[in-house]
Amino acid sequence: MIETKIRRVGNSAVMTLTTEMLALLDAKEGDSLFVVRGDNGDLRIMARDQSLAEILEAAEIVMDENREALQKLA
Repeated sequence: MIETKIRRVGNSAVMTLTTEMLALLDAKEGDSLFVVRGDNGDLRIMARDQSLAEILEAAEIVMDENREALQKLA
């Protein structure tokens, strides 16, 4: 487990990613990351995956096109 701090920058709260964290994510400054909330409330940080990004974009389009039907099902 790696510990990091949350600090204020302007009106935002930011978390610093150490060099070790970036290496584990195979990421570098300027890269995009995904933050996903798990069923138990935990957050998972993942390096941006182009194929996952494309799948999520396609899902967003389908949900927008079927918003009324999805709301009735909810």
